[in-house]
Parts: sequence; structure tokens; C-alpha cells
Amino acid sequence: MVNRFAPSPPSPPDSRRLTDRLLRSALTEESRVHQPDSFTSWFAAARERSGLRVDRVELDGLRDWGRDPRTGALRHRSGGFFSVDGLDVRFPSGPVPHWQQPIIHQPEVGVLGLLAKEFGGVLHFLMQAKVEPGNRNHLQLSPTVQATRSNYLRLHKGRAVPYLKYFQERARHKVIADVLQSEQGAWFFRKRNRNTVLEVTDEIVVEEGFRWMTLGQIHRLLAVEDIVNMDTRTALSCLPLAGGTLEGALNTSDGFRDALVRSCAGDSGTAHSMTELLSWITEHRAQGALTTRPVPLGEMSGWDSSPERISHASGRFFSVIGVEVSAGTREVAGWSQPMIEPHGTGLIAVLVKEIDGALHVLMRAGVEPGYVDGVELSPTVQCVPESYEVLPGPARPRFLDHVLSARPERIRFTSLLSEEGGRFHHALNRYLVVEADGEAGLLEEPEYRWVTLHQLSTLLRHSHYLNVQARSLVTCLHSLLAPRPG
Repeated sequence: MVNRFAPSPPSPPDSRRLTDRLLRSALTEESRVHQPDSFTSWFAAARERSGLRVDRVELDGLRDWGRDPRTGALRHRSGGFFSVDGLDVRFPSGPVPHWQQPIIHQPEVGVLGLLAKEFGGVLHFLMQAKVEPGNRNHLQLSPTVQATRSNYLRLHKGRAVPYLKYFQERARHKVIADVLQSEQGAWFFRKRNRNTVLEVTDEIVVEEGFRWMTLGQIHRLLAVEDIVNMDTRTALSCLPLAGGTLEGALNTSDGFRDALVRSCAGDSGTAHSMTELLSWITEHRAQGALTTRPVPLGEMSGWDSSPERISHASGRFFSVIGVEVSAGTREVAGWSQPMIEPHGTGLIAVLVKEIDGALHVLMRAGVEPGYVDGVELSPTVQCVPESYEVLPGPARPRFLDHVLSARPERIRFTSLLSEEGGRFHHALNRYLVVEADGEAGLLEEPEYRWVTLHQLSTLLRHSHYLNVQARSLVTCLHSLLAPRPG
């Protein structure tokens, strides 16, 4: 068992700082809950039970879906779930000043909920093995509850969502985190989910397909390709893991990890104060250079719409496709839906560097058409490299080549991970943490700032400061807190 804390007698949850309890969980890579099988066998059994089948079908053949006769938008006959609409985007100061695109409109707020409970002095989280039609490998590790409003109101006439009642009765439990966060601003129009983590003391019956796990166990699985889903990563990023005493985690032989620990603790120097960072974000938001308006889905410039799919004329970016789904372990046995299918594997990377003893992350003030506030902090690089074969030269991300040419010893984290499998079909991104070459000050530009993990954690207490890709990378960085062999 990897656990950097000396054994101690159990004490009431409120008697110890939450951040220290979370760190203890992050440094514990074996569960103290007696469970009859290993994670590997449990996950394999869940995969065998799932019975998921996904077949491609024409958009015009989707059951319970139709095109709006006026706008061509794809809508569900219930009026719920989501729609696919057309969007006109103008960004005069950007490298591409004007474009049109399909976008998912889902105004309802979903629930991404994690239940936490202490066992043997260590916080555990109730995780779910959940299938989604867009997952390349079908089954991934999901939060306790992952549900849209349409799902938990049972517009699909299916089974109730397990454990939902805990998140509908939050006042009865200890709230660890509770914040509205955005999803992909390039594909969703102002979509938000409520990321909630609750600590419970009740005895909970663990249903089939669910399992108690420590943060350390989940973090370790992030390095395994395509296991921990996007909703788990964003919910975990909202945990107040930064700011603990971190006793027992410092003074190792790994200078990178020590700098990471200090970055989380917030007890070392920072390149910029929180006031300076907030002013920098506000300045970019106040510029308000990006504007959007709806356009008919079937009349978008540069896009081809057919009964089968909607695709960009260049063959790049993404398409809107239709799928027919059957699944034995979901709330309903089968359904149809449109999905966004990206063309190419994305690259999501942050440059990191030690400044004044603490690891700093180079964040970008990113602009996407679906953001509520126009600008959110994004990773240093966030793109699909193949797209730049048809985009103008100035659109190429500033640090893309820096990341692509990084020497292997400077890559501190790498894993191929999926995005949201409920709306996106095989949306894969390579997530990277790369130690930067060069002086820190020379790498900053008007759109980029060095930020510590403690500062990012402070921003994550509030809505719409970090985009979903940045939140995934925060969780990936936290996964490096536990020492690794070798």
C-alpha cells in the first residue's frame, strides 16, 4: 500500500482539516473497504453485463427526433434532452474572424455528483462503471451520479437514477464542493453542470456497478488510457485538495514533485497575485470581442447537410451523426440520438515550470463561442493539430510546436482520455503535462499567465473560471502528488 501518512487512530471527520483528509486519500492507493473482488475483475464484470451496442444511422432516421421545419434544428419530440442548432460566430480580433457551425443547445443544468465517506480514516468516493454511446471502449469510471435534468425527471420513461436523492437533499449532508461549471464551449452553447461532492455518514447499500475508491486509486487510473471519464475528472478538480499541511508529502528526492506539493499548499511565491490574475481575466472578458447569433442549421455557410449527416465542406473539424443505442445497464434499454463526431485526436497540454519554489502552470485566456462569460482559462495548448491544414497560419496555437517537440524526460504526464461520451462520439484527446524550456517571463504573453495549483483551486470554488479541459488537467496534476516507483 502506498500511504505516506503514519497510521493514526480514527477521529471524527470534522476534527481534521478537509484538505489534509483529501490529501491522505490522494496518497492512499489501496482501498480500506473490504470488497470481494479487485478493481480489474469488478470493471471487467461490469463491461460484460453492459451489453452496449451502438449503430450508425441516418440523422433523418433517428427515432423520436426530427428537424424543425423552420430552422432545420434537430430536436427531440419531448422538447427535452438537447437540440442541435446553427450558430454564427464573429470574432474580429481572432485569427478566424467569422465562421458558422452546428452547436448543441442544452439549457438544463445536469448533476455530476460524488458521494464521499470515510473508511478506516481515509475518504473514499462512490464510483460508477457507466456505459456511454460515445465512449470508444463503451465503459468508463464515472461519478456516483451523472445525469441531465431530462434523465432524472425521467422523460425517457426509464428507471430512476441511483443515489440521486442524496443530491436532491444536500442540506442533510456535508457539502465538500458545489459549483456550476461549463462544458466544451466549442460544441455546447452555454452548457452547465452542477459539480457536487457530498460527504455522508449514512450506511449506503452499494448497488451493482458501483464501488468505493480512494482518490489515490482514481488518480492512478488516470494514467491508464481511456478509463476515467470526463465527468469524474471535472468533479474531482473541484475538490479543495490544495492548501493542506501536506505533512509527510514533502522532502522527497523528486524535485518536481516537491515543487508540485508547494504549488498545491500555497506557501511559496507566486508569479502573480490573485488580484492581478482576476484583473487579467476581467480585462479579457471586458473586451467582449466575440459575438454569436443563431442561424438555420441547414443553411450554414461551409457546411453540407444531408439525410445522413452534417459535415464541414473541408472534411475537417467535426460532423453531426446519428446513432441507435441499446444498453442493458442504463435507465432505458434503447434510444436514438444525434452526436458530434470529431475529426482527429486532440492535444490538450499545459506547460509547467518551477518559479520561487512552486510549480506554476501556463494558462491561456481562451475564447470559445459557447462560454457563458466569453472567456475561461484554458490549457496552454488545446487543439486538434490536423485542423490547421485548412486554417490560416496565425490560427496555429502559440505553443503547439513547443509541446510537440518536448523531450521525453520533460513530459511529466501523458494519457489518452475521452471527452463526454453522452454527446460526443469517440472524442479523444492526448492530455500532457510538459516542463517548459526557457525563462518563465519570456513565455508569458498577453493571453498567457503563470498560475499555481493553489490559485487554480481558489478559482475552482467559483463558476466559469476554468474550462473543462483545464479542469481535467488539474486532476491529472493532482494525480502526480503520490510518489511513483523509479
